[in-house]
Amino acid sequence: MSRVYKLTVFEPSGEKLLDESFEADNDEQAKEQGSLLLQEKNFEEHTHRCTSPAGKLILFHR
Repeated sequence: MSRVYKLTVFEPSGEKLLDESFEADNDEQAKEQGSLLLQEKNFEEHTHRCTSPAGKLILFHR
């Protein structure tokens, strides 16, 4: 069963550059999908986080 994960990317000022939800079957799949989204949008080096529906931090980069 798919669950909804949230990927957020920030500027150093705190401004949100991306606030996107996506579905994945588990945390590992969400980590892969989140990484791909970051690569597609050239946000790998920006501050970002991906959280699970339970609030668990799946991806984080400062």
